[in-house]
Amino acid sequence: MFYNVLDFPELNPNRIYLLQDILQDYEPDIFMVCELQNQEGADIILNTGLNSDGTLYSAAPYFDNQSGGGDLQQALFYRNDMFVLENTEIVNTPVRDINKYTLLLNTVDQEINPIRIYAYVTHLKSSQGSANQQLRLSMVEAFVNDTEQLPEDAYVLFAGDFNLYTSTEPAYIEILDDTNNIVMADPIDTPGAWNNNEDFKSIHTQSTRISSSGFGGGAGGGLDDRFDFIMVSQNIMTDNNLHYKDNTYKAYGNNGNCYNNNINDINCGGVFNQLVRDDLYNMSDHLPVVMELETDQEIVFLERADQTVVQPFSLKSTLVSNVLTLFTPQIDLQHRHFSIYNTMGQEMLGFDANTNTTAIKVSQLARGIYYITNQYTKQTLKFVKTF
Repeated sequence: MFYNVLDFPELNPNRIYLLQDILQDYEPDIFMVCELQNQEGADIILNTGLNSDGTLYSAAPYFDNQSGGGDLQQALFYRNDMFVLENTEIVNTPVRDINKYTLLLNTVDQEINPIRIYAYVTHLKSSQGSANQQLRLSMVEAFVNDTEQLPEDAYVLFAGDFNLYTSTEPAYIEILDDTNNIVMADPIDTPGAWNNNEDFKSIHTQSTRISSSGFGGGAGGGLDDRFDFIMVSQNIMTDNNLHYKDNTYKAYGNNGNCYNNNINDINCGGVFNQLVRDDLYNMSDHLPVVMELETDQEIVFLERADQTVVQPFSLKSTLVSNVLTLFTPQIDLQHRHFSIYNTMGQEMLGFDANTNTTAIKVSQLARGIYYITNQYTKQTLKFVKTF
């Protein structure tokens, strides 16, 4: 599930109980969001929205926006009995960050046949006009450039509020460009001019309300835009190891009969019941988008409910020339010693990261592959010194 949670939590934090109902109704294994305002909001979503009756979910490390002037962030939450979060990275753009998460599915054969999902979560520039279209394109180009580092057969998700009005926009075309290292696909393959077009009423995700009056924020106008997406790498459409389950991609809450209307109007009944649509109407001006993935591998469910999950550290980029930027927001101060090793296992540099963001000068290192490790988290990440 991907969901634009609309200026959360400052725009009425009590909405968490609406979100709790929505999440309990769908029960996503991976939950991705945008328009998150702060760490407090991420904690509320994790502890109340997802873990109100247990500790089944974990959160990826939270980062304030590193790009442009944007003050809204993305985040990812995941079932910790199904996935291991291997890495979190930030992809910089001219507008706001794209968050990149590497998830390893717990399977019997993960040592010889790992199923690793690279989930990118974004919030592309809003509004119409050629300047905003160009900014959306530049953000997508940052995503495409980052995927050049991935294996050609990598499983990739690209989810977010894309703010696209039509499939002829340069950003949408760039996402699907078949010359990219990772060729992406739109699971429902529904091109066209989505904005204010009744032909696409069943896939519209914004706005859930005719009027935004009384909500303190968000957009009105009724349901008439397809802004929210989960795109997948082309191999997910056909690969038995991990593939899209037909007919499961939905604008969650959209019964296909609510064009330019409130999502909870009594005339918009159908598969999604009145209670769910009431929650969606009051929670955000967007609908979530959902889809199901299947695997032919045997999943091993880990018993981690009573264990303390140490959130990993992460790197701003795995390609560096002079400075390696390290993010350690949830590692205790007494456990912040790191070492950098070369491929021969020789320690090249040791240091303490005394703040949540640490810049390490690596210009003295020769060009090549290096590994950074922390003994407390037992995590090792690879980076490449380019020149």
